[in-house]
Amino acid sequence: MSRTLRVRQSQTVVPFGAGAVFDIQGESFVATGIGDWPTRGRQRIDSPRLADRLGVTGFYAAPATPNDRYDVADAPGAPYIRFPSWLFCGACRRMKRWRIADEKHGQAPRCPSCSPARPLAPMRFVQICKAGHLSDVDWWFWAHSRRDGGERRTCEEREKLRFLVSDRASGLEALSVACAAKGCEAARDLLDILGTHGMRCSGRNPWQRASEAVPCPRPVQIVQRTAGNLYYPNVHSALDIPETDVVVHDDEGLAAQVREHHLWVSLCRDAASPRAVLFRQMIQEDTGADDGLIDALLAEEMGQAAPVADAADGGLPAGPSWPDLSREEWAAFTAPAPPATRDFALRETTLGLAGETEEPWAGIAGRFGRVVLADRLREVRALSGFTRVSPDATVVPADTSRRLKWLPAVEVFGEGIFLTLDRAALGDWEQDTEVRRRVAGLRADLERSFQKDRLASVTGPELAPRFVLLHTLAHLWIRQLSFESGYTTASLRERIYARPDQDQYGILVYTAAGDAEGTLGGLVRQGEPGRLAETLLRMTEAAAWCSADPLCAEHSGQGFGNLNRAACHACALLPETSCEAGNSLLDRALVVGGERVPGYLQSIVAAARNAAVTALEQP
Repeated sequence: MSRTLRVRQSQTVVPFGAGAVFDIQGESFVATGIGDWPTRGRQRIDSPRLADRLGVTGFYAAPATPNDRYDVADAPGAPYIRFPSWLFCGACRRMKRWRIADEKHGQAPRCPSCSPARPLAPMRFVQICKAGHLSDVDWWFWAHSRRDGGERRTCEEREKLRFLVSDRASGLEALSVACAAKGCEAARDLLDILGTHGMRCSGRNPWQRASEAVPCPRPVQIVQRTAGNLYYPNVHSALDIPETDVVVHDDEGLAAQVREHHLWVSLCRDAASPRAVLFRQMIQEDTGADDGLIDALLAEEMGQAAPVADAADGGLPAGPSWPDLSREEWAAFTAPAPPATRDFALRETTLGLAGETEEPWAGIAGRFGRVVLADRLREVRALSGFTRVSPDATVVPADTSRRLKWLPAVEVFGEGIFLTLDRAALGDWEQDTEVRRRVAGLRADLERSFQKDRLASVTGPELAPRFVLLHTLAHLWIRQLSFESGYTTASLRERIYARPDQDQYGILVYTAAGDAEGTLGGLVRQGEPGRLAETLLRMTEAAAWCSADPLCAEHSGQGFGNLNRAACHACALLPETSCEAGNSLLDRALVVGGERVPGYLQSIVAAARNAAVTALEQP
């Protein structure tokens, strides 16, 4: 029976972008680099601001996939190849190395030894390295690894293998790979398959030709093909804002400020020393320049067109590049007269609490500032590359051939609500000693984390109390909106504007879908006067108590790398696709108070409780 396998256009960036492995209907594939994309049918996506920051000429979306009724067998699309290439038969247990020449359109792989032919299943384990390479496990070597070199050389049948299951054991110990060559009885179970075993890296990814392989000295790790550390995509997102109408800092003027800074000469002279980090941070605090601008100026000063690549990594740059895209967006949302285009329709509103003196409504009016409703937003999401093993490993570009000047992207349309805090109240709260002490502990954990560089693109040069507060508020707000707007938490996304050097203190919660017409206004409706104030009050009351309290509220470090404090799945965490910071840098105590820390909305919690008690006592 012919089968049709499809990947949606939006999935060609996340989660199944270049280099990603995914399972579908019992089969496993890997997305190739964009150098193999067809030129016919791909769609141009405009985002000049994002293209300028990423240093590319533009973006393209993969050709749209036809539906069942209009399916065309040879229609162009983003290419995927079968991986792992080692498959096994569940009936006879024979293993077969599947090649492109064995593929038959519309048919899944079948065992050539069984009658009737049984489907072949992919092996569960693959090998990766920190240089971003991916390949099959050398199963022949694994089966013969318990033997010395002389005994291995006597076996010349490298593809006669069997994948056996024992009923006398359980777990990985029950699985083994055995050599089926005549006279050879080599075999080894998979009990200790995970980890490093001295195998050599292939120096390439499955879609690359053998001639594209590079010598790779990195140790390989054997992991499951669905392991979380197999693929870390570098995805960049930008809203489509009318740049010509937005007043922002001029890049040339900002560059001049950096060059005139009294520490600029010291940074250029000691760029390779540990002191350079301190010099850079001080320059950024004084000028507001982002990492991308300083890197470009350093490269220009030293006569380098780009950062020097590490030869040991096959000429690929080490570590991802995360440009700051928040400055122009913040300026657009806070402009006295919000700019408007077809894909960026804003209108300012209020909480509807003007002149309110009764608590807790007066407290809410004093803690929050501007409200802007975005009836229509356009967001462009682009994939620049990926890493394997860890997010800070060597970046593999989406175009592994390094010939193309464009990146894969998708555009999505939606709506949102932009909300700021009261600037004066936030400034007073940030100066509290206990607040600064609590955030200092979180900052120390962040400095030790391998996610430091990635998170710095969101937090700014230094983690500030306002970022943790705003980030936690965004999570609590999304969870509350999911009950009232009709959207699931996975359908809502956040953008945090919390850089002190750029005087930011707001959040945007929005929903974006792949449909060209966007969404239906359900989220914007919740931002209308009256409704939003009610939502914020219920959010604050719900945040005051977690079902995991007092354990959650008193936790001194939880989550991956201890990058959260009072935040868990019961109260503050969201689906990974909704969060800019990977569900880290959250602390509910900074919102509602706790552990001797004054919460920004603590007075509202107390006022709401007092109001409830008063209402109950009245006859």
